[in-house]
Amino acid sequence: MSDPIRLGIIGGSGLYNMKELTDRKTVEVSTPFGDPSCPPVTGAVGGKRVAFIARHGLGHVKTPGEVNYRANIFALKSLGVRFIIGVSACGSLNEAMAPGHIVIPDQLVDFTKGTRQSSFFGGGLVAHAGTAEPFCQGLRPILFKASSFGGKKVHDGGAFITIEGPRFSSRGESRLYRQWGLDIIGMTTSPEAFLAREAEISYAVMAHVTDYDVWHEEPVSTEMVIRTFSQNIDHTHEALVRAVGLIDENADFESHHALKGSFMTAKEKIPRETLEKLKPIIGNYF
Repeated sequence: MSDPIRLGIIGGSGLYNMKELTDRKTVEVSTPFGDPSCPPVTGAVGGKRVAFIARHGLGHVKTPGEVNYRANIFALKSLGVRFIIGVSACGSLNEAMAPGHIVIPDQLVDFTKGTRQSSFFGGGLVAHAGTAEPFCQGLRPILFKASSFGGKKVHDGGAFITIEGPRFSSRGESRLYRQWGLDIIGMTTSPEAFLAREAEISYAVMAHVTDYDVWHEEPVSTEMVIRTFSQNIDHTHEALVRAVGLIDENADFESHHALKGSFMTAKEKIPRETLEKLKPIIGNYF
């Protein structure tokens, strides 16, 4: 883009109406992977331009498995986005991470069922992006600092498991995840984080604990999730404003070079249409 937007936010419908997002404009973005969950909304937060996508669509109409994660990430990349803040509600598998707390996870386990499109590659081009540290180590501290105010308990690090959904876990499943040493549980961070890595976008998550999943005394319910997240929405908005203010749009993190050395396919074997299709992502390499 001639006038790129460097900062992106992917979150729920509660963020779409944040008053701190001014000068709003809806932008229609087409991608080779279909339509994003909704047209991105661009605007300004604290004087910096941002692009926002409601992960589940306007009115929360898409299940976790129906979200077009590739189109969402590709659309933001096409707008020039270099940093994405993901905002998610999550359940806790760790007693110390109580409802109302915030977790900035540092690890991610994908336990979805393999039906989600989790890579931009294929079609004659093979690449293996490294995800040993699945969340950007440059952006995570910024989200931690931005969230830590007003007496809010914020946890720096935690292992986040993504399940398929849309149902909640059984008690047996929840207990198993706890035995694995996992801390929080949600339904959308995979493959979102991994696609952001392939797109060489710095990505980290602000995970809001809404419940103790089903292993605890009171099993999770939709009403519980909505109630707890709603109680935290003002803090979430302020934390996003602070995070946007702290991000240096020109910062250069390891995530921004995630594809370096990752390509396996001989250049002359890559179909021209694949190169053109993925140009916003791989244009620096071919």
